Amino acid sequence: MEMGFSLFAVVILTCVALAGVGAAGFHYFFAVVVPYVSIALFIAGFVYRVVRWGASPVPFRITTTCGQQKSLPWIKANPLENPTNTIGVVLRMALEVLLFRSLFRNTKTQLQGQKAGYASAKWLWLAGLTFHYAFLTVVVRHTRFFTEPIPFFVNWIEELDGLFAIAVPTVYLTDLALVGAVTFLFLRRVVIPQVRYISLPADYFPLFLILGIAVSGIITRHIAKVDLLGVKSLALGLFTFRPVVPEGIGLSFYVHLFLVCVLLVYFPMSKLMHMGGVFLSPTRNLTGDSRRRRHVNPWNYPVKVHTYEEYEDDFRDKMIQAGLPVEKRE
Repeated sequence: MEMGFSLFAVVILTCVALAGVGAAGFHYFFAVVVPYVSIALFIAGFVYRVVRWGASPVPFRITTTCGQQKSLPWIKANPLENPTNTIGVVLRMALEVLLFRSLFRNTKTQLQGQKAGYASAKWLWLAGLTFHYAFLTVVVRHTRFFTEPIPFFVNWIEELDGLFAIAVPTVYLTDLALVGAVTFLFLRRVVIPQVRYISLPADYFPLFLILGIAVSGIITRHIAKVDLLGVKSLALGLFTFRPVVPEGIGLSFYVHLFLVCVLLVYFPMSKLMHMGGVFLSPTRNLTGDSRRRRHVNPWNYPVKVHTYEEYEDDFRDKMIQAGLPVEKRE
């Protein structure tokens, strides 16, 4: 992955070097070469990480649960939090992926008088859910540039997303929600001392990058307006592997496109890969039935076991002399 990011950096430096060949070559490099390289690195990196995770051995059930496991008939089990069959696992995974159920149950510690206690932390869950669904909506909206005719559901989503277009023209709900959610997640890491202490540059960089993509997209659409027909012509050309760079698209669009390409390259090597990793996590995708069924490690090698009966046979005389009870053998 580091090699892929270095290769991408080399491409950008080459692009700068090619700026002297003229505006046409510069635009072609940014509009065609950089997107293709970033998409190739994204797909290769994503597949590499998924295959590597999938090949990791999981010999034991290491599920993370917060409910009673099914065991004896008179013990009430929790089939959703601690599922013992595939249906339960699918439902638990669906709630986790679609509604962030584990984050919804998240709590924070705080002082309540002279004692420490737990309090609700639903703002983090709400900001995370808002961010992911707003980002998904923006991505789906952008498929109108890659399809002809435009799918009906894309038009429905765009109309629903622009409910305030009458009062505030050209403003989308998800644009505001995405910027607001990313800003909250950033301020949370800066304002809360405990979170700031454990935050790394790898935690801040994706926030700045996604915020830059959102802001540059808003500027491209609402302030430094670009030729949307030209953008769609470029997108369709890239998608059909017949790239054509229309003239007069605008510099703001290239800034926006470049930030998206950086995100694609950075994605497979970052924490953002939880998008694919959540489905391969053995703490989530396995049933919790270790009390009902014995799970044997398939990689165990044969081990010579010295049973108690063999031990007694070896030291029978000494045990009798010591007055220890010994099972009589015929």
